[in-house]
Amino acid sequence: METIRGRLSLGDLVPIKSWAPLKSLAAFAVAFVMTACSGSAPDIQVVDKTTKSANSMVTTGAVADDPSNTLILELKGGKVTIRLRPDLAPKHVERIKTLAAQGFYNGLKFHRVIPGFMAQTGDPTGTGAGGSKLPDLPAEFTPTAFERGTLGMARTSDPNSANSQFFICFTYATNLNGQYTVFGQVVDGMQFVDQIAPGEPPPKPDTIIKMYLASGAH
Repeated sequence: METIRGRLSLGDLVPIKSWAPLKSLAAFAVAFVMTACSGSAPDIQVVDKTTKSANSMVTTGAVADDPSNTLILELKGGKVTIRLRPDLAPKHVERIKTLAAQGFYNGLKFHRVIPGFMAQTGDPTGTGAGGSKLPDLPAEFTPTAFERGTLGMARTSDPNSANSQFFICFTYATNLNGQYTVFGQVVDGMQFVDQIAPGEPPPKPDTIIKMYLASGAH
């Protein structure tokens, strides 16, 4: 990724504000080498685990038990329910809530989508180098693992550069652990995330139809 501010900064995180090409290094792991707009990003390894425990599984039919911390992401295929994690990243969750309430994310493209890794969005320019007019955020890294359905904030090579771009992991991405801020988890509708058009950028990128808090249901 690019160093996510312009790609995931795993350097663009892969999510990040701009990413670089990915290369497959092994049967069960994929290392992604990303170059951020301002520098190079570390390799990213994605481990595809086909078996998950009941607690880590992204299921369908989940119910939001805390509407004020439940985000609804409307995609072309259907609605995705996301549980926000203010316990892990209060500043980042507040930023997502603020921008969602402003309608900032509505209509934005998924400008970088890497099958087997993640889908990135949140840039109003659609290039991977943009963000909101709000100031960048200080990192809120935790040991929380990046798994299927985990949402993280994209940034540049500067850990304290997350702004509005974020990504959703298609599978486990262990090399991102502790390097990017985790702020949410898909609890329902992951199959719709899987349907997002791939590409860097995609020839015909999919967009966020609408994103809002369940407490202010549309």
